[in-house]
Amino acid sequence: MSPQAQDGLRVALAQISPVWLDRSATLQKIMGCVSQAADEGADLVTFGEALLPGYPFWVERTGGARFNDERQKNFYALYLDQGVVIERGDLAPLCDLARQKKIAVYLGIMERAPDRGGHTLYASIVYISPEGIVGSVHRKLQPTYDERLVWGPSDGHGLRVHPLGNFTVGGLNCWENWLPLARASLYGQGEDLHVSIWPGGLHNTQDLPVFIAKEARSYVIAVSGLMRKTDIPDDFPHADEIAANAGDFMANGASCIAAPDGSWVIEPVIGEEALLIADIDQAQVRRERQNLDVVGHYSRPDVTRLMVNRERQSTVQFKDQD
Repeated sequence: MSPQAQDGLRVALAQISPVWLDRSATLQKIMGCVSQAADEGADLVTFGEALLPGYPFWVERTGGARFNDERQKNFYALYLDQGVVIERGDLAPLCDLARQKKIAVYLGIMERAPDRGGHTLYASIVYISPEGIVGSVHRKLQPTYDERLVWGPSDGHGLRVHPLGNFTVGGLNCWENWLPLARASLYGQGEDLHVSIWPGGLHNTQDLPVFIAKEARSYVIAVSGLMRKTDIPDDFPHADEIAANAGDFMANGASCIAAPDGSWVIEPVIGEEALLIADIDQAQVRRERQNLDVVGHYSRPDVTRLMVNRERQSTVQFKDQD
């Protein structure tokens, strides 16, 4: 294989809506996109934030901040029930498919975490390798605004990157892409393909991917979910009220890819489900790093350095005798 061929990577962005708060049906939809992306030669397929089983769009539309409210308790109980428990094998079919198709996956899930008691949800970005192995689970460091009513903040355990072809890929959830130190933790591990996942919205993706690409001199994928009023199931609790306050779109997509010089590889795609595919070239990273490498020749670790705690946090530690 020529050096030029080795530098190439085909990436896919699956801009889709969930089968809202139906974990099993949404997983089947995701797996369909994985198969399609692999059949079109993709090495990596990416999905939006909280896609499995869906983003909590009801919170701002049904008075989610009311304390001890029966409706909000019922919403939460349903959300928690449909959360993803990796340890019981909820992602096993997807891992098997990734292995069969030899494709890597970045997926946003609502993780129900047994190591934190099992009754709080974390917005997590999961990396599955082409061998079908869960390589990292990064729980969102800080939920954004009304997300804090239904998600918990977490730790740095999943701030990790992964080799993929000639690239080194890492990812962050939604607004934590705005956190300079979170980004720096990935840059310092050699990241040159950054995956940012979003619930959907041009307001999120029209500026930041370009900025990150120019800062890091890396490719930046911004992959979004989609949520239309028509995606609200008829039997969803208080569906009429949510729809009345929703507009046509609760999330209008706007998935895109920025190149290491800040130019668009794929401009934001608005308002439609789509599987977007592009070929990227690691040589373009090397070209742009010539004049800026924020963790290499354009850094001063003797002056400023970042310390990252990647220990998985817990409220309890046990010491048992053998």
